Amino acid sequence: MSLYSLTLHDASEKLRKREISSQELIEAVFQRISDTDDDIRAYLTLCRDAALAQAKQADRRLQQESTSSPLLGIPIAVKDNFLIQGVRTTCASKILGDFIAPYDGSTVARLRSAGAVIIGKTNLDEFAMGSSAENSAFFSTRNPWNFDRVPGGSSGGSAAAVAADQCVAALGTDTGGSIRQPAAFCGIVGLKPTYGRVSRYGIIAFASSMDQVGPMTKDVRDCALLLEAISGHDQADATSVNRPVPKYSESLTGDIKSLRLGIPKEYFTTGLQPAVEQSIGAAIGQLEKSGAIIQEISLPHTEYAVAVYYIVATAEASSNLARYDGMRFGHRAAGKDLTETYMLSREEGFGPEVKRRIMLGTYALSAGYYDAYYLKAQRVRALIRRDFDEAFKHCDAIITPTSPTTAFKIGEKIQNPLEMYLSDICTISINLAGVPALSLPCGFDAGGLPIGMQIIGKHFDESTILRAAYAYEQQTHWHKKKPRLNQP
Repeated sequence: MSLYSLTLHDASEKLRKREISSQELIEAVFQRISDTDDDIRAYLTLCRDAALAQAKQADRRLQQESTSSPLLGIPIAVKDNFLIQGVRTTCASKILGDFIAPYDGSTVARLRSAGAVIIGKTNLDEFAMGSSAENSAFFSTRNPWNFDRVPGGSSGGSAAAVAADQCVAALGTDTGGSIRQPAAFCGIVGLKPTYGRVSRYGIIAFASSMDQVGPMTKDVRDCALLLEAISGHDQADATSVNRPVPKYSESLTGDIKSLRLGIPKEYFTTGLQPAVEQSIGAAIGQLEKSGAIIQEISLPHTEYAVAVYYIVATAEASSNLARYDGMRFGHRAAGKDLTETYMLSREEGFGPEVKRRIMLGTYALSAGYYDAYYLKAQRVRALIRRDFDEAFKHCDAIITPTSPTTAFKIGEKIQNPLEMYLSDICTISINLAGVPALSLPCGFDAGGLPIGMQIIGKHFDESTILRAAYAYEQQTHWHKKKPRLNQP
C-alpha cells in the first residue's frame, strides 16, 4: 500500500512503531499532489518547506516520547478560511488575494499542539458561499471520481484532497452543509459538530450563528480521532461551550443493538434521485439488521428551512463582510475619494455570489423589512430547532440522505442560484438547529458517483452518531473504494 493512501489511524500506528517516518509520509503526499492536482485542483496554497520542517520535529518527538497524540506526524490539509500565521489566507476571494494571516486560529493551534503537519490550504467557494466549489475567485475544483463533476461545496477542496489521497485528513467548515455535502459527493466521511463544540476563533466568518469547524476523513475512526484533537472550550470564542470533550474513539464499539433511529418522512419525498433513495433504504436495512430499532418520525417545519437559512445566513454575511472595505487589508481600488474607494474595492474584490448574498442580507435587515424577514425567519428557526428536540424524545439519532442527488456537472447549476441552494436541502436544518451530523459513504449511482448517508444526533452527542456510523461502516465496504486517478 502506498504511504499516501493510509488512513490516519494506520499511519499513526506505523509512525509509532517506526515502520515509517513522518518525513517519508509527507514526501509521499506531496508527490501524490504533484501527480494528481493538475486534474483536481484541490489546493490554493502548499506549505512544503514548513511541512517538512514540522515533519522533522515530529520524527524527533516520536523517538523521544513513549506515548503521543495520534495526530503526531500526520499530514493535514485545511480549508483556506483558516488563519495560519505567515501563510496566505484568501478565502478564495480576490479581496483577500494577498492577505497574510498574522496569527494561528485556535483550531490550527490545536493541530500544531497535537503534532499534526499542516501541508496546505484547500480551495473553496468564495467566503464559503456555495455548494460546488465553483465560486472560487481562482479556479474550480474537480471531483476525483469524475473530473466533469463538482466536488460539492463550500469545502470542496478539502473533500477532493481527502478522496484523492492528497492528504491523510482535512478540516472544513460547515454553515449549511459545507462539510457533509462535499463529503457525500466525494465518498468520504465528514462531520459537522454541535455548534460551540469546536472553536471558531481564527476562522473567517460567513454566518456566525451557524459556522462550525469539522473533520473530513477517509473513515469513521479517523473522524473520531481528529474531532478529539480539535474540540474543546476556547476563551477566545464567545460561542465556545465549556464542557468536557469525550474520548470519541472509545464510542466505536460496533454495537448498536436497541439504538433508536428515526427516519423523518419529510426527507423522503419527491426530488430524491432514485439511486440515492435506494442506497439510503438499503443502509437503513443494514442498520436494522445490526440491531437498531427503526421508526418513522416527523420534522414538520423542514419545508421552511431553505427560506429561513437564506435570510439568516445572508443577514449575518452582510454584517460580517462589511469589514472588507479596502482600507485595513486586502484588495484596494484607486477611487477619487474615500466613498468611491470603498465601492470600487468591494465591486472588484467580491464575486457575484458573495455580492448577491450581501445584498439579500442587507435588504432583509433594512428598515421596514427587518420584522417581515429577519425576525420572522428567527421565529421559524426556533420551530425547526423544536422539531429536533421533540424528535429526540423518541429516538437517539436520525437517518437521512446527505444530498438529494449525487455530484452534478460543473456548470450545470451555477447560473441558477435557487437550484444550487436546493442542493443543500437535506443539511441546512441541522445548522439552524445547531445539532451535530455526519455524512458517510453508503453506495454509488449507475455512473459510479458516491452517495452519502447523514446521521444526525442530539446536541453534544457526537459519540452516538460516530457509534452508529462506525457500526454501519464495519458491515460495508463503500469507504474502501477509491477513485481511479493517474498513477505515478
